[in-house]
Amino acid sequence: MIHYKAILKVMGGLMMLLGILMFPSIAFSYYYQSGDQITLIGSALICLAVGGTFFYSFAKQDQNIRKREGYMIVASSWVVMSVFGMMPYIFSGSIPVVSDAIFETVSGFTTTGASILTDIEQLPAGILLWRSMTQWIGGLGIIVLTVAIFPLLGIGGIELFVAESPGPTSDKVHPRIRETAKRLWLIYFGLTLALVLLYYLLGMSFFDAMNHALTTMSTGGFSTKNASMAYFDSASIQYTAILFMFLAGTNFTLLYFAFKGRFRRIWASDEFRAYSISLIVLVTGIAFSIYYLVPGDMEATFRDAMFQVVSLVTTTGYVTADYTAYSNGLTIVFFMLLFMGACAGSTSGGIKFIRHLTFVKNSTLEFKRIVHPRAVVPLKINGERVTGKIITHIMNFLLLYLMIFVLGSIVMSIAGYDLITSFGAVATSLGNVGPAIGRVGPVDNFAFFSPFAKLFLSFLMLLGRLELFTILVLFTPYFWRAN
Repeated sequence: MIHYKAILKVMGGLMMLLGILMFPSIAFSYYYQSGDQITLIGSALICLAVGGTFFYSFAKQDQNIRKREGYMIVASSWVVMSVFGMMPYIFSGSIPVVSDAIFETVSGFTTTGASILTDIEQLPAGILLWRSMTQWIGGLGIIVLTVAIFPLLGIGGIELFVAESPGPTSDKVHPRIRETAKRLWLIYFGLTLALVLLYYLLGMSFFDAMNHALTTMSTGGFSTKNASMAYFDSASIQYTAILFMFLAGTNFTLLYFAFKGRFRRIWASDEFRAYSISLIVLVTGIAFSIYYLVPGDMEATFRDAMFQVVSLVTTTGYVTADYTAYSNGLTIVFFMLLFMGACAGSTSGGIKFIRHLTFVKNSTLEFKRIVHPRAVVPLKINGERVTGKIITHIMNFLLLYLMIFVLGSIVMSIAGYDLITSFGAVATSLGNVGPAIGRVGPVDNFAFFSPFAKLFLSFLMLLGRLELFTILVLFTPYFWRAN
């Protein structure tokens, strides 16, 4: 039996939290006199009122949150938060069409960074900050945030954390899940503040620094400028963004070990080594290719290559150049980066390096098993044996990811879009990246899609953000059976 009342109580707490998190946008709106104060206050009050009603109506309910309740809370919370989170767009008239507002909000909370806005710089200051806040909130996950700072919910949180982070990694910073969440958010918050200061000292206005720090650390990619990071024609700003995108794409437990001075633990991670070495190889190869195709300043070429590779691999989605303009070959390479993702336990989306690494190692060992059929050849990650159950889960995930990509591309093609655009839109939505190829390239946006296409791509963003199984399990009969 599913404890629906306990779920509604948690959902109420989430809505209250969402209302509280709108207050920074309200403060900026008053400071800049941008005219959207009433809109934001009204949205915050609605969240607080509706959330408070649910939370206090079921305050005395038994908080027996099991795995099924955990998955239901995680999946439904992202939908509910997206619906309530779009209110500032609708009420202010910044995005008056519901399908557009849902797309922009889901893109924010899932840190995808795809946008339907054609003139971002015309939005009021409060709305712009709220747009960036949706990505920052979604960076480590709404549920982890709630477990970290909203203990009044009265739940232990382990089921929610597992559902929110269903990847193959099992590292824990602290044995108590609430303490783990607090430490992760402390690192996240501290790095964000440091980046605000750095951006400001390097020449951004405080408002731009705040917004871009929020969307860099969340690997979201929303910008306050139509030209994205290309607007800031500054090598120091771009190199700073590259560094923090790289950090945001690193497993946050490793960042915790770094702050504790346990650096050996970092390089001992097979995933981190694969992540770092792959970026070095990709940046070097692509930089020389671009320099060969478009001779120019070597430093600028190297910086553009590094920025685009790190941005796409970490699924941030910032752009400083049109990477589809170099050659068809490089366009294919950049398209393939949409399927990579950074490290598990980071704020990035995508498949994640740990899955690629497991797949490659297992495939390599398979040749050895063929030659020596009686030999026991275990797969090891970080020096530890990977169980058959985990290998099967990863293989199933990769196959399911590919199937959804193919089926999603077919759906978009049937909806009337060319094949390249369909591939790009589905890949970037499922991988939570932002820019892609075709008509959704780095200098384009998603405004031309039909309402159906926008809602379908929004669903794919949620699937990708919650790593497929968290949502798809709700559509299976096994989930709803009593036993």
